[in-house]
Amino acid sequence: MNWPKQIPLNRIYFPSATCFFLCVFALSVLGSCGSKRRAAKSSSEFTIIQTAKTYRGTPYRYGGTTRAGIDCSALIYHSFASVGVKLPRTSTDQSKLGKKIPERKIRPGDVLFFATGKKKKEVTHAGIVTEAQKNKVRFIHASTSLGVTEDYLKSAYWTKAFLFARRLDLK
Repeated sequence: MNWPKQIPLNRIYFPSATCFFLCVFALSVLGSCGSKRRAAKSSSEFTIIQTAKTYRGTPYRYGGTTRAGIDCSALIYHSFASVGVKLPRTSTDQSKLGKKIPERKIRPGDVLFFATGKKKKEVTHAGIVTEAQKNKVRFIHASTSLGVTEDYLKSAYWTKAFLFARRLDLK
């Protein structure tokens, strides 16, 4: 049987641009092994997150419950209602439901609670986790200055204000 002649590897010529792109490709594949968690499209968490995202850009209004103006707890209330989960209307009452989750186990669909007022341990704000990766948690909330927007938990402001996360029962 006539096999094709093998070329020794030390004789293969790789132009530097080809080598560069191969290295970039390899790094991107290896770098993507970090567990970036997003909700599966068929999950209740995905529906909750997508519902919240439809409110993006809606202005903040204290006590607001509509697309004309909404507050953080109403955003959570409406988002969870989209999958049939009835929640209390205020973030303080919402913070008493579900199971407390350690920060390292946060996943999309969990609810984050914050103390943004003068009292450092009193829940005054909340948001829904949209993405969770090691040390990179992104959440959607109704910001008093920007309206409904997404932020990272590890920003200086939100890290200081963060109290705890809860996972609500979606059944």
